[in-house]
Amino acid sequence: MKLIHLSDLHLGKRVYEYSMLDDQAFILKCILNLIDEEKPDGVLIAGDVYDKSVPSAEAVRLFDRFLSDLAARALQVFVISGNHDSPERIAFGSSIMDSKGIHMSPVYGGSVEPVALSDAYGEVNIYMLPFIKPAHVKSVFEDAQIAGYTDAVRCAVEHMRVDPAKRNVLVTHQFVTGAKRSESEEISVGGTDNVDASVFEPFDYVALGHIHSPQNCGSEHIRYCGTPLKYSFSEAKDRKSVTVVELNENGAVSYRTRELTPRRDLVELKGTYAELTDRRFYEKTAWAEDYVHVTLTDEEDIPDAIGKLRSIYRHLMKLDYDNKRTRSRTVITGDSDMEQKSPFELFADFYEQQNNQPMGEEQAAFMRALIEKTWEGAQ
Repeated sequence: MKLIHLSDLHLGKRVYEYSMLDDQAFILKCILNLIDEEKPDGVLIAGDVYDKSVPSAEAVRLFDRFLSDLAARALQVFVISGNHDSPERIAFGSSIMDSKGIHMSPVYGGSVEPVALSDAYGEVNIYMLPFIKPAHVKSVFEDAQIAGYTDAVRCAVEHMRVDPAKRNVLVTHQFVTGAKRSESEEISVGGTDNVDASVFEPFDYVALGHIHSPQNCGSEHIRYCGTPLKYSFSEAKDRKSVTVVELNENGAVSYRTRELTPRRDLVELKGTYAELTDRRFYEKTAWAEDYVHVTLTDEEDIPDAIGKLRSIYRHLMKLDYDNKRTRSRTVITGDSDMEQKSPFELFADFYEQQNNQPMGEEQAAFMRALIEKTWEGAQ
């Protein structure tokens, strides 16, 4: 049996105030093309369908169109809610959609019934466990000893009563201990949402959502497929993909990835303003159409740098400086002889502490003239 593992679509997301809807519509079409090539038996969407619990109308329409396209291909589709989703909204209409092969996870109530698929080797049971917190499980199993997320997920799995004689797949959305995170994920302080991988032992494959970089957790059968798009510059070097899972007889599982090429990539550029605006540099690349994070290394701030750079890099998202001033962590303090210093000397001290270097001759001359003019006007 062949399954396509997706997660963390985050439809409706904005990155540095740029709407990603057009990029998401593009990548969903790429995924549909890939599905047409692979001809899987089912598609697993492991949570965070939307970026907000109350998604925009445009995001809902985009997902509706995607589900309709999947249903038209007579695929079995399994969708769970993630920590960014509203479980009630994801569950809406699930009983009607089941008849079309679109299975939406219900709000967690203690019972997780599998959907059975069949192939030449027998049944494959698909279990859908939406994002849960310890409080969700405690409210159902009041006598259970639940001290954290691992206990909560273990309790939920134990009550599934998984049949080891059959092949079993779990679709869930949690943070498994040891997974590598990126900046675009919602992080719990102190890692309190960790779930130990041992709780997933009954399953032949665990299709995880929540972590944005593709990776395995402890073994090849416990896997995050990652996001289909890059949602922070910490992911700039990631290679985004979908995971193609194949289950054969006796629980033999293999997987491979199919790389996704976005409409626009996320790119980080670093150098001086003169270097990054040199025609010989930027005309050799396609960065003008990408989402860009520029780090300028000039010691002096460039007036209206972001406006000027956007004339070349049209989708500039973020601008930083890396120089002596930004690398310095000096605490600006006053000297004991402040009262004996002139206004120019005081400003010169302040400038050096703030920028980790003294003023240049031109700056010093400008400041002296400004102070003299100010003093003359005050007299």
